[in-house]
Amino acid sequence: MTACGTASVESWFSSLEAVNREAEQPVTIYTVAEHAGVSIATVSRVLQGSTPSSAATKARVLDAVRELGYVPLRAGRAQALRLEQHGLVLYSLGGPYYSELLVGYESRAPEFGQSVSLISTEGICDVDDRVLDLAAKMDGMVLAHGTTSAEVVREVARRVPTVLLNSDPVQGCVGVNVENRRATEELVIHLLRDHGHRRLRFVGDPDQARDATHRYRGFTDALSAAGLLEAGPPLRVSFGAADLGAVADAVLAEAGVQALVCANDELALGLIRQLRKRGVRVPDDVAVTGWDDVMAARYTDLTTVRQPAREVGRVAAQRLHELIIRESVQIDEVVVPSEVVLRSSCGCPEPDA
Repeated sequence: MTACGTASVESWFSSLEAVNREAEQPVTIYTVAEHAGVSIATVSRVLQGSTPSSAATKARVLDAVRELGYVPLRAGRAQALRLEQHGLVLYSLGGPYYSELLVGYESRAPEFGQSVSLISTEGICDVDDRVLDLAAKMDGMVLAHGTTSAEVVREVARRVPTVLLNSDPVQGCVGVNVENRRATEELVIHLLRDHGHRRLRFVGDPDQARDATHRYRGFTDALSAAGLLEAGPPLRVSFGAADLGAVADAVLAEAGVQALVCANDELALGLIRQLRKRGVRVPDDVAVTGWDDVMAARYTDLTTVRQPAREVGRVAAQRLHELIIRESVQIDEVVVPSEVVLRSSCGCPEPDA
């Protein structure tokens, strides 16, 4: 193969994009350098045409590019060492979880020189097209659960390094998830052992999302161990339900319910309000717990589980950076621990001011 100029190198980029989609793992400049037996700086110089390289060196680099199907970091055509371009796809920018996650991600990204582009998919019709369009411009992607289809997730992972949040494993991706099951089991054990409750109900839809599924499993694990699975099926209500009056009525219609384990804090706080409007005392008549530890939970003495959303964001930024620079090629799941927080809504003593 003979040496060629920058223009012909540029002409390969669009065709190489299709080739790279077929690779099981994203190929980086480090892979090319190792394959060609040169430094990453040499690979960058050849692809940029910024400084002269010998014909033999250029041939080795371009052969490696073709054989591996390497697609350079997008902005790498302009400079050898550059900001990493990260695409972050979240369901919403509203609510405490996503805002905390974003703060955590943005706090970590500058340490690695990362530039973050964000999409909120809530209310968007052409989500899949927008996600694929963003992936075409990025060096790596972070996709939150429920933001796009499984097919698009797999396609994005074929193109660039990909981190999934709160999702089941997908081949070629790193997962960053919060520990949901054990913490909920610990919370239920507290209600059973320390408060003597025996009639508990789960409030939330276990089929709505992965985290709700695992929280419900922790709930049933604890009841099963105590021989109390007859406590009843979950009171199915979506995370974003606005009308919790019907749920409160269902609780009152079922005699003997002692504690409600809610899938998140918004459900718990809304349900407490509806119960109190109906003359039910919390926790004297019914104990109520939540999940997340949003700011409002701290001011209303809600017993809950603290979800480390900021840490999830920081870990996601770290892992995506490692994948992009090939510092780590391990495809795995990172589980961030959560923490039970006891307050008075379950019957514990009032915390100090």
